[in-house]
Amino acid sequence: MTAPTIGVAPTIGVALADDQPLVRSGLRMIVEGEPDLRVVGEACDGAAAVELVAATGPDVLLLDVQMPGVDGLAAMERIAAAGAATRVLMLTTFDLDEYVYRAMRAGAAGFLLKDMPGEDIVTAIRQVARGVDALLAPALTRRLVDRYAGAPPRAVATELGRLTERETEVLGLLGRGLSNAEIAAELFIGETTVKTHVARVLMKLGLRDRVQAAILALESGLA
Repeated sequence: MTAPTIGVAPTIGVALADDQPLVRSGLRMIVEGEPDLRVVGEACDGAAAVELVAATGPDVLLLDVQMPGVDGLAAMERIAAAGAATRVLMLTTFDLDEYVYRAMRAGAAGFLLKDMPGEDIVTAIRQVARGVDALLAPALTRRLVDRYAGAPPRAVATELGRLTERETEVLGLLGRGLSNAEIAAELFIGETTVKTHVARVLMKLGLRDRVQAAILALESGLA
């Protein structure tokens, strides 16, 4: 990340990976239209995306799922295996549920639909760069919940027994894709309290972020 100047917000370095030049051009315009974001490089396939992350160390990578050769999913797994600090936001279409689930497990920071408004993409970049929240487009969250709600839950991890009743409630709501504000409204508690509960859930279960928490909630039948 670029070193901050006193009184100026630090710049977030963003890399773009998509096999369609027009898509990359559109993403570049969205990113470079923001004073705190800058594009550090582009890649046209998954292999090039892995090399780009290694060479430039971007804060955030926007990574298309479907690309020729090494696709985005395989690239995500390679980036995760390399231990890169880059947060990866996958760009997907509406019909790729199986990819969403697999890449969530591999460590994707979130999934965005390609037809989302530019301001939502910018918000997502800033959010994951801060390490605050991992993101799923609401439509994808609903589809994942629908897909796994009827599946028999896996054996609940022993660690789940370490959660308080309230923390278990919060974990279930994370599995439904709710934001902190939505969880606060659902449970009639303050948003700051929700943040504390989320942090404790992640710590007790040894989870990296909200995406992993959502996966556990889905697999354990809590969502």
